[in-house]
Amino acid sequence: MTDTDAASLPAPRKLWLRALLMLLLCAAFHLAAWVLIAVAVLQLGFAIFTAGANLRLRTFGHSVGRYLAQIAAFVSFDTETPPFPFSDWPPAG
Repeated sequence: MTDTDAASLPAPRKLWLRALLMLLLCAAFHLAAWVLIAVAVLQLGFAIFTAGANLRLRTFGHSVGRYLAQIAAFVSFDTETPPFPFSDWPPAG
């Protein structure tokens, strides 16, 4: 490890807080993934019975996908901004 690598690491106290947030967000990731699966099954039902997708479910599914991406970015240290509920829910568009 070089001096510049050591300078970019957060303080130990912040690292513990981040680790706790990462654990909580991993649980949220799994819950949101199941919600996305439920949306996909509902959309399939709409497509079968009404010959088209539900616009509200499509919009919600898109925002859940963006939320999953935000969690992945945070837990992989790509961003320092924690996602919902510590910031706003991601918009669908």
